[in-house]
Amino acid sequence: MRKELSSQQREELLSTLKTRFEKNINRHKGVEWAKVQAKLEANTKKLWSLNEMESTGGEPDVVNHDKKTGEYIFYDCSAESPKGRRSLCYDRSALDSRKEYKPANSAMDMAAAMDIDILTEEQYRELQQLGDFDTKTSSWIITPTDIRKLGGAVFCDRRYDTIFVYHNGAESYYAARGFRGSLKI
Repeated sequence: MRKELSSQQREELLSTLKTRFEKNINRHKGVEWAKVQAKLEANTKKLWSLNEMESTGGEPDVVNHDKKTGEYIFYDCSAESPKGRRSLCYDRSALDSRKEYKPANSAMDMAAAMDIDILTEEQYRELQQLGDFDTKTSSWIITPTDIRKLGGAVFCDRRYDTIFVYHNGAESYYAARGFRGSLKI
């Protein structure tokens, strides 16, 4: 698969990202769009990944700036778990273990194909400081190895103004559960 956008796609994505950036300034106080845009324009592969996040309903936005590395950090900031990334089991092993009614993909495989990372619990909690996310849906997060070895996987949501961390069999999938990604540029 060619991981490059046409010049029109790049322009449209940059316009969308800029509009979202300016509308949600509380997510990235002190960050200048011109510097973010310069980084994006210099890295077409990362721009492709952001487009994948956008096209699957993630509404990516800058949530942090690492002053040591100079990287800008994007998270999926859609109100609910991205629509184009739901009904997925956790990983390839879980997908392969299903005998019937297999979902189309796994969260880990889809994230890898998009060249993004699934949020950790810490990142998920950071995101929730920026707004109320997943009040009707839930999102897979990176599962600790010990839990995964035992067949489980972990997901989060926000209910009753509280962030909950739950477990489920890694092979499970639901129409209201997807995953949120992060990307450093």
